[in-house]
Amino acid sequence: MKRTKKLTFSAMMAALSAAFMLLSYFPYLTYAIPAAASLFIMAVVIEIDKKWAILSFIASAVIVFLTAEIESKLMFLGFLGYYPILKATVERIRKPVLEWIIKILAFNIAVVVIYFAFSGVLNVSARDFGVLGEYGIYILLILGNAVFAVYDIALSRLAMAYMYVLHPKVKKILK
Repeated sequence: MKRTKKLTFSAMMAALSAAFMLLSYFPYLTYAIPAAASLFIMAVVIEIDKKWAILSFIASAVIVFLTAEIESKLMFLGFLGYYPILKATVERIRKPVLEWIIKILAFNIAVVVIYFAFSGVLNVSARDFGVLGEYGIYILLILGNAVFAVYDIALSRLAMAYMYVLHPKVKKILK
C-alpha cells in the first residue's frame, strides 16, 4: 500500500474519531462516545499497522483536546482512544491470563490517573460519592473493571465483524 493511501486513510479515521467525539456533548453519552470513537483507531490498526494508528490517535487527540466535553475528553485521551493499539500489542503475547493481567493493570492505572485529573479539574473528592463515602471509589473501580472486561470482549467481536464485513471492501479501495 502506498504511503499516500496510508496517510489518507489514517487521517480520515482520525477526523472521524474526533468528529464523533463532538457527540459527547449530548447528555448520557459521556462514556459511550469515547469507546465508540476508539473504533476508528481500531480500523487503522487492522488496515495498516500500529505505527499509523499511533499517529492517527495523536492527530485525533489534538482535536479532541481542543473541542470535546471534558469528561469524555479525559476518557478518550486517558485510555479509550489508544486502547485498540494497546490491545493489539498485548494480544500478540498469546497467553490469555498474562494478556488479561496486563490489560486490567493498564486499565486500573489509567482510571487512577483519570480520577486524579477529574479531582483536580472538577474538584471531586471521596466525600462526593454520597452514602458510600470513600468506599464508593472502590465500588466504582470494581464495577469499572467489569465494564472494561465487557468492552474488551465487545471490541474483539467488533474487530472480527469488521474483518468479515468491511475489511474486504476497504482493502479494495486501499489497494
